[in-house]
Amino acid sequence: MQVTRRRRRLALTSVAVGALAATGLTFASANQALAEEGCQVDYNIVSTWGGGFQANVVISAGEAINGWEVEWDFPSGTTVSSAWNVDWNQSGSHFTGGDVGWNSSIAAGQSREVFGFIGSGSSTAPGQFSVNGDVCGEVTEPPTTDDPDDPTTDDPDDPGDPGDKVDNPYTGANVYVNPQWSANAAAEPGGDAIADQPTGVWLDRTSAIYGNDSPTTGSMGLEDHLDHAVAEGYDVIQVVIYNLPGRDCAALASNGELGADEIDAYKNDYIDPIVEIQGQSKYADLKIVNVIEIDSLPNLVTNVSPRETATDNCDEMKANGNYVDGVSYAVAELGGLSNTYNYIDAGHHGWIGWADTNAQYDNFNASAALFGSLIGENGMTADDVHGFISNTANYSALEEPYWEVDQNVGGQALNQNANLPWVDWNDFNNEKDFTEAMREELIANGFNDDIGMLIDTSRNGWGGDYRPTGTSTSSDPVTFVDESRIDQRFQKGNWCNQAGAGLGERPQADPEAWIDAYVWIKPPGESDGSSELIDNDEGKGFDEMCDPDYGGNIRNGNNPSGARDDMPISGHWSSEQFQELLENAYPPL
Repeated sequence: MQVTRRRRRLALTSVAVGALAATGLTFASANQALAEEGCQVDYNIVSTWGGGFQANVVISAGEAINGWEVEWDFPSGTTVSSAWNVDWNQSGSHFTGGDVGWNSSIAAGQSREVFGFIGSGSSTAPGQFSVNGDVCGEVTEPPTTDDPDDPTTDDPDDPGDPGDKVDNPYTGANVYVNPQWSANAAAEPGGDAIADQPTGVWLDRTSAIYGNDSPTTGSMGLEDHLDHAVAEGYDVIQVVIYNLPGRDCAALASNGELGADEIDAYKNDYIDPIVEIQGQSKYADLKIVNVIEIDSLPNLVTNVSPRETATDNCDEMKANGNYVDGVSYAVAELGGLSNTYNYIDAGHHGWIGWADTNAQYDNFNASAALFGSLIGENGMTADDVHGFISNTANYSALEEPYWEVDQNVGGQALNQNANLPWVDWNDFNNEKDFTEAMREELIANGFNDDIGMLIDTSRNGWGGDYRPTGTSTSSDPVTFVDESRIDQRFQKGNWCNQAGAGLGERPQADPEAWIDAYVWIKPPGESDGSSELIDNDEGKGFDEMCDPDYGGNIRNGNNPSGARDDMPISGHWSSEQFQELLENAYPPL
């Protein structure tokens, strides 16, 4: 039975629980920027050790905040040794922390992790907080009433009721930190700054469901992760469903274990066990976000005959129908559980950002129509889809702050210039605009009007020394774009271990009205594919797009690959890449 989801404004948001301990306090403020529905501060202890601890601070805004200062008094003897993303000082036991500009804004209804710190002394939470001079009070529950017109009335369709699916699973949630990735990150110089961030748990072959001791997924199987999430008090866990027959038909680095025709094995040996595990009653209160089959369905639009970009593998997958069969089966089976939230992979603007009346060049509308065609297959309904995700494991910029794709330079719109290879007639130059438009097109193709979008921001920050600081003054369109763009790839279709990349926006809920969350589905530091052929027992091949010396092909406009050298097979750890992502992070660490 599918549960109807609808939006409702609640008087108070729920308190997020930290990995080891947390306290949440709400207050009603006299400051109108924080008034009406109040605000909440969550003080989350991420980890502890002898004499020290790491914590982060989350502010949830009832009304929009533009500039914040948070204060509290530590237990006697507790001090901060280092902090990030905050302008701070401590006098005695009194701590004051303010925004650093780029993190000053918190949208209405948004929960944002604003900063983190390392402390020594007691990890006991402070007894009182204030934000912008207003003291927080005790957490109180909104009054209940039997009045059907009262918005706080409990009813069967209310997302606050046990068993209901909420509109946005990320709102106010403490999202699972994969301890295996966290340990890898923390072991790197400077890695402690992000080791507490939530990342996806990848089920990239059948054995990963049970734990296969591989460098990719480690010893923890799906049930181990879910048990750990429950034991540590997490609200949401992110799981990547990634094992289609004939997987990644336009690439070779992430080819999977299942052949093109092994759809029965996919359903019976892979999806069915995942459904059985996720459906256990002990996980009823854990929200499970399933990211469904990246790099799959759009290939049936962009890389099939008669297009020049066609591959034999993609032609085969379109002909046998196993991508459509597999994805719809996974969505229908997982969507039937009361605690799951399915987000289907929707590519990114640099892959399907072209809309055209000529079917030969239309990626955008054709992809949305293909997604819509899933409805009805294997019993899948629109209610089984909570939303879509873009830029999974990719590098496309969240925003391009210094230029618009349709602005005029040198007398011609940039997206109508045949001599401008970076734009290449694309309708978009960033993921924010792309996801907003794609969401509307998906709704037009049969999906519910309350679907949300996710954007993977794990590696699309593009900071560092090469990041432009303003708009180019050139009147030459090519020079103008090259000097203005923050995405430093040779071509926006380049996808493998891109040199110069940096961490993007940290995971956060409700950054825009149509976006459920920025997420780190691809764990930073894990390779996209090997730089040269490496024998392995994971079914992963070698793709020339991962070779830094490769000059490209028709699918990337015959541009250099832009890949890093000396990289391991996909999913395996690279210290060098991790360090580069830290160094080029934007916003900076």
